[in-house]
Amino acid sequence: MAAAPGRLQEEALRRKERLKALRARTGAKQDTDEGPPEIKQFRSEDEEEDKAKHKELRLRNYAPEDEELKGRVVPAAKPASVEDKVKDQLEAAKPEPIIDEVDLANLAPRKPDWDLKRDVAKKLEKLEKRTQRAIAELIRERLRGQEENLASVVESAKQEGSDSD
Repeated sequence: MAAAPGRLQEEALRRKERLKALRARTGAKQDTDEGPPEIKQFRSEDEEEDKAKHKELRLRNYAPEDEELKGRVVPAAKPASVEDKVKDQLEAAKPEPIIDEVDLANLAPRKPDWDLKRDVAKKLEKLEKRTQRAIAELIRERLRGQEENLASVVESAKQEGSDSD
């Protein structure tokens, strides 16, 4: 049976060491196990009087008849005006218009291929110019061909007219 109490004491010492290490890591106030434990003392009458001086009697809901106590009556509190605070909060809550006009093009949803059209737009401009040049060239060729036809028709008409003379 002597081994059991010795073992319990060893475990208690190990537990104390672990607690000290834990307190040291956490930075908690360390209790010193060395020396006798502090003895609690009863308060003296002087301390009670000092404490009583710090507590001053204030009468809020009681109207005393004693002249000494009438000086300790707290005047009735006046409710604070909340109207100014409410007005300020209402003014602060009013949203100021950030944008006067709304661009409907930005609000409308875009088609799924808008980015492709944007990227191809420069290339299409070049092609459009080439297409316009080609159309103009074709029109000029037709006009040249018609001039030759007109000239041949006029000549043939003159020849026919000269024959009929």
